[in-house]
Amino acid sequence: MSTTHKLHFTDARSLDVIEDESIQLIVTSPPYPMIEMWDGIFAEINPAIGEELSRGNGQSTFRLMHRELEKVWTECERLLSAGGIFCINIGDATRTVDGDFRLWSNHAEIIRQCESLGLPNLPNILWRKPTNSPTKFMGSGMLPPGAYVTLEHEYILIFRKGGKRVFRTEEEKQNRRESAFFWEERNRWFSDVWMGLAGIGQELNDTKLRERSGAFPFELAFRLVNMFSVKGDTVLDPFLGTGTTMLASMVAGRNSIGVEIDPGFRKSIETQVETVPGLTKQVVSERFEHHAEFVTEREKPFKYRNDFHDTPVVSRQETELRLREIRTVTRHSENVYRVEYQNL
Repeated sequence: MSTTHKLHFTDARSLDVIEDESIQLIVTSPPYPMIEMWDGIFAEINPAIGEELSRGNGQSTFRLMHRELEKVWTECERLLSAGGIFCINIGDATRTVDGDFRLWSNHAEIIRQCESLGLPNLPNILWRKPTNSPTKFMGSGMLPPGAYVTLEHEYILIFRKGGKRVFRTEEEKQNRRESAFFWEERNRWFSDVWMGLAGIGQELNDTKLRERSGAFPFELAFRLVNMFSVKGDTVLDPFLGTGTTMLASMVAGRNSIGVEIDPGFRKSIETQVETVPGLTKQVVSERFEHHAEFVTEREKPFKYRNDFHDTPVVSRQETELRLREIRTVTRHSENVYRVEYQNL
């Protein structure tokens, strides 16, 4: 088994380098409109955004920022195959513009845009981000009514192109069965609230790159890749950044395409790829350890067994589940990697 992973350093608003309906899953996190750290990026893309913001026109700034993101979502709709899944990690913003403090609801605007493109919204996930700050409140502290609720979560918005994906041939069905996850993973992953996922550290010496990066945790991307694709599928991230989605796809046995407008991220992506063989061993080991703990703690008897991994399982759907480790990662060209896998 092998997978291919491609990088494209180009503008995500026009992805002509990728064929129509060639992507089965998209996992991404764009710059967040109305979050100050990304003002500069939006102003570079469209100078009118910077002009409106400098005039204190919050509403028009918000609309212009989302208009640029909508161009990317339009491309994503074109690229998704029938039954393909589209996951967007986004946070809302709170900000004072021209003396007016308010919430800027990024998730609601993106839902509106994607549904207008014909992508129905499925049940979403709230990612509850850890915070230990004793001064996290906003506004007048303990004095009503001028204190404000703090934002301690982000959204993972989930859309699908058309109806449920169909697996027609026996080969496709067998691959789907081998792509299964454990029963206890399903219970944890398919909850609508995720907690305990810390953001990954940014090992970026370049201040400008740090400002451009909003990387989500590896575990977040890894879950979504396993939940909404099968082995051999192609996963796209149109805002690749440091390469987390590509990394998760490699570990999970999927192909991937990463699009990033800033070639300054190349070195960080290359560094991430170098860690993949060791990371895969760690991830596979942890999944087996967690499953072994579940088997030990479960009081009910197990009706089924996964002979490939010699372990009891709860459901028939887990009996053909197969986890593989990476044998080699080879760089075929400046922007293409090839990953070979081995059975355990």
